[in-house]
Amino acid sequence: MFAVIEVGGNQFIVQKGDIIEVKKQDVEVGKKMTVEALMISGLDGKDMKLGAPFVSGSQIECKVLDQKKGEKVRVFKMKSKKRYMRNKGFRPSVTQLEILSIA
Repeated sequence: MFAVIEVGGNQFIVQKGDIIEVKKQDVEVGKKMTVEALMISGLDGKDMKLGAPFVSGSQIECKVLDQKKGEKVRVFKMKSKKRYMRNKGFRPSVTQLEILSIA
C-alpha cells in the first residue's frame, strides 16, 4: 500500500518503511507525528481512495529520525556586460522522517 502525503508544502509518494527528507518540522527527534493522506492506493492500483483534499479517517504515522541541514543551495546573480556578479549560498534545515504505518 502506498499513499500521497503533503508535509511542509511538498507532496511525497510514500510506502511503509520509506525515509524522506522534508522541510523543517517542529517535532523533537524520536517523537512520532501523524499526517493525513491526499490519496491512498494498493500496490495493484485497483482499490484507490481520493480525498477532497484529504482522505477521511486516514492516518500516516511517521517517526522523526533527525533534524539536520540539507544540501547547499547556490544563488547566483549576474548582469551581462555590467561586471555584476553575486554568488551566495545557504543550507536549508530539513527533518528526516521514517514512515511507520499507513492506515
